[in-house]
Amino acid sequence: MKTLKKRLNDGIARVYLVEGDDYYLYDKAFSMIKNACQITMDDFNINIFDDESFNLTKFFNTTEMLPMADPKRLVVLKGCKITESDKKNLYELLLKIPKTTTVLILDYNNNFEYLKKDFVFVDASRMDQQTVGKLVIAYLAKQGKQISSEALTALIEACNGYLTRIFSELGKLVYYDVNSPLITKNMVDELVTKDTEFSVFELTEALSKKNGDKAIKILKLMEKEQGVFTLIANQFRRLFYASISDLPNLELAKLLGVKEFAVIKARQLAKGFSKAQLNKISSLLEELDFSVKSGAILQQNALYLLVFNIIYV
Repeated sequence: MKTLKKRLNDGIARVYLVEGDDYYLYDKAFSMIKNACQITMDDFNINIFDDESFNLTKFFNTTEMLPMADPKRLVVLKGCKITESDKKNLYELLLKIPKTTTVLILDYNNNFEYLKKDFVFVDASRMDQQTVGKLVIAYLAKQGKQISSEALTALIEACNGYLTRIFSELGKLVYYDVNSPLITKNMVDELVTKDTEFSVFELTEALSKKNGDKAIKILKLMEKEQGVFTLIANQFRRLFYASISDLPNLELAKLLGVKEFAVIKARQLAKGFSKAQLNKISSLLEELDFSVKSGAILQQNALYLLVFNIIYV
């Protein structure tokens, strides 16, 4: 976002492509670009296309329209899909849009990644913990609140680093105790709902330490969530590949189709298991996954079988 702010100060580009996994940063990019375009009449000068309304001809005609009373028209593609045949046509259209139009592509599913090299790319990936911490502290200062270092770490980890969730949870924390200016770790533990991915990380860590009580406690909180078995299976497969691969973190992340951060975490967790253990767990996961998908066993039962096998076998 700092890079985007500097670029906007240097001048407004014709096309911005936003990609990443933190939706808060998508909203932030939209707000910054809208303000830079000096748009005051949203109804007349902001046009938004989603997956249902996107049409290449309609999009092109909209970019050709002059803004009303404002210096710029902002045309937004929000979570749109695009066919292979339309990709080249869209690229050529983007090269020809008038100076009075700015196009913002909010690419939630990496459908427009091919445009990165020729247009302004804005990274909406999760920020590092230090940067997130500064944003949280600055936000709380405006609310007349502070947060302890332990509470800040717990909040960021519980929300898996997603600013979208962090700011949502801060709404509860700010008003929990109006008489106290300090948000404590106890408040975070009591009020903040942990992100499923972080719960999977906690579960894996507990299993690596053979802490059965903690593992079962975590599992009970997430056993009925949709897709949790797949998340756990993916986590252990990642641990196995991280343990046997000598590739740098970034290269392995690209091969596995995940962020570099996920590989770093996987290598940390993999240290709690032997390569033989991870290989055995991977085989068990394949068997359980087949059983769940074929209806031979419920997801909930498969999860407990997995956990008990890791702890006691």
